[in-house]
Amino acid sequence: MAKKVVNFANLGELEVECESFTTIDGEQKVVKTINRAEVVCIVAYMLGIPDIRLGEYYSQRYGELLEELCMNKDATIIRYLSKIRTGILNHFLNVDNEIRYNLRNLDGIEYFDKSEIETLLEWEVPVIQPNFRADKYVWHITRLMDEHIDSCKDFFPESVHFEYIRALFVIPKYDKKQVLIDEYNKYKGNKVFYPFQMYMHWNPEDVGNILNSDSKFLKVLYAQHGEEFLDGHKYRDVSDEIKRKINNFIWGSRRIIMVVDCENSNPYKLYGVLKNMQLEAQGIISKIILYDDCHTGIAWDYIEKLIDIPVEHVEVQRVTDAKSLVDMRLAVGVAAAYYREKIDSFILCSSDSDFWGLISSIPEARFLVMYEYRKCGNAIKEALSSRSIFHCAMDDFYMENAGELQRIVLKKVLQYYLPDIVGKDGWELTKQIYSDAYIVATENEMKRFYEKYIRHLRLRIGDDGKFYVAIEE
Repeated sequence: MAKKVVNFANLGELEVECESFTTIDGEQKVVKTINRAEVVCIVAYMLGIPDIRLGEYYSQRYGELLEELCMNKDATIIRYLSKIRTGILNHFLNVDNEIRYNLRNLDGIEYFDKSEIETLLEWEVPVIQPNFRADKYVWHITRLMDEHIDSCKDFFPESVHFEYIRALFVIPKYDKKQVLIDEYNKYKGNKVFYPFQMYMHWNPEDVGNILNSDSKFLKVLYAQHGEEFLDGHKYRDVSDEIKRKINNFIWGSRRIIMVVDCENSNPYKLYGVLKNMQLEAQGIISKIILYDDCHTGIAWDYIEKLIDIPVEHVEVQRVTDAKSLVDMRLAVGVAAAYYREKIDSFILCSSDSDFWGLISSIPEARFLVMYEYRKCGNAIKEALSSRSIFHCAMDDFYMENAGELQRIVLKKVLQYYLPDIVGKDGWELTKQIYSDAYIVATENEMKRFYEKYIRHLRLRIGDDGKFYVAIEE
């Protein structure tokens, strides 16, 4: 695959959101959060976008993903089939004449890559058929895509409605001849509105390059199905400059730990941050200390199972139910780590302004503060800026990275309800599970969880011969 590296920021329509921040040396700059493009990179590959264009648009940020797709049999089958179908639609009459009058088949016609067809045949995808004209080949290729597209489902985030992705490749009611004729006419008359003029099943409209960013693509895709896409915030990420500042802080430390105020931090946002950190930088952090309270969510119990950094979980007991001591234990723990363990740098995850007292009392220590927008006021940000302490919002990191943790927690909460599930309302149970897991989600996202897990709960007989309710994977 050709891999021409270009500046990703030159894609023209890449949307950004800005916020002022202060760097470590006190210089005021502007933070840009960029929209991710992993979903559109996968779609572009499967649609058969030319290699040179894939390299230009995606290789700089998603080179490893492209390599993974190239090595994946299922994604490559869809890619080759898409290229063949687009080739037939683009040269329909010529292809039909070559088959009809020159007795050639697709592997002998110049518009198609013979090596790709041979690969499909090696993979037992019967793309070549005897006595098929061009129109029947369009039907046949679509049928093959219908058979293979579901194998690509796991490439896409669970929060994305895969049926909408599927509909781009599989023409509904393709068994009816008039449907394919209408699709051909629609494509030929509106080719300029198809990404890189590669065929996909949609209602063509002038919306620019929909394969430019995930948020734009999903917004248009959902609208095509009469649904509003409300999860655009999940497909943003902090700029490379922010990541570079974080890595520089980590690499500039002698000994560094991360301390987390679990009462004032979101476990899913923290996990999204950790997944975004470079592996090399992760290896320098000695450990993560979670200062927790018995009233916080269960998600904190599972973070350590999904990351390579050692995690110490400190559950702080309450003297009275009305008063938490988490902030006090954290402050004492940081002071002890600095003076006794000679930890010189701390990544503090909290939106609580009370920790300014801790930070200001140890002026020689280095702090990097991560907060959440809705929990952190301007006063603490200004105080941090006045001391040239680097700070950033966990909200801006790519949160779709946290999907793995969310799935684990949601299923654990569901398992808690299984013994007494008979007679409960499935939809109300779904909403309760999300509430217990402290996950804020759209109704459509909860409905997908409901359809995937709640509706498919099954009775099973255990080794003890007793019935129990099981989650169907």
